[in-house]
Amino acid sequence: MRILTLARDLRRRKARERSDLFVAEGVRTLEELLASGLAIRGALVGPQLAQTPRGAALRAALDARGVEVAEVSEREFASAADTESPQGALAIAEIPEREWGDVPSAPDGRVRVVVLDGVQDPGNVGTILRTAAALGASATAAMPGTVDVWNAKVVRSAMGAHFSHPAFPSSWDAFDRFRAERGMSVWGADAKGELLGQGVAAEDRLALVVGNEGAGLSASARARVDRLVSLPIVGVESLNAAVAVGILLYELRPV
Repeated sequence: MRILTLARDLRRRKARERSDLFVAEGVRTLEELLASGLAIRGALVGPQLAQTPRGAALRAALDARGVEVAEVSEREFASAADTESPQGALAIAEIPEREWGDVPSAPDGRVRVVVLDGVQDPGNVGTILRTAAALGASATAAMPGTVDVWNAKVVRSAMGAHFSHPAFPSSWDAFDRFRAERGMSVWGADAKGELLGQGVAAEDRLALVVGNEGAGLSASARARVDRLVSLPIVGVESLNAAVAVGILLYELRPV
């Protein structure tokens, strides 16, 4: 039951930060985890996993990799899972060590990073991570007040994106050092900013700061942005944070 106890403990952010471990839940997420090459410490499987061919194939893949697997009852599994429909598959893996110094530049020298400023909804953060990876962002950093990027709901929503896409927590001071070293421009997403598509040309080295779903950009973010940008929308006051980030990244993609 060691794996079960550890999985229960890792529902807490402090436990994840202390141990540098995270929990991945769901068949699709575990498939991506196995493909990623990240170190897997163990897995829990519930009785429902064997009920589908895909679930049975996942169990076989875990065994083939030599992952320690603990079989538990449906009730025990639910006590460790953080999502409502975990599909009887859960794994514990090591959080990769990532920081600003690991952020890559494109071959042409361009850098795009997403900075999450107090974004608190796990589904939004997971979707932003997946979108950032899909649209070629170099990294995503989570500033103070943002949900843990290794929260199980974030991991599942990202569907494996940040197993390879650099995503990590940061302080504003660390961001300032990165900004100075790389010569980054900092743009903040704000409803009162300049409309994209109206003469706003993307910088080669750009950090896009996205604020809290309700409160917007924090004072710390506003003190650092060089420019506020917005999307031309009609009929509604604002967009979901993840939707807005997707559109902004698409508009700011290198051409």
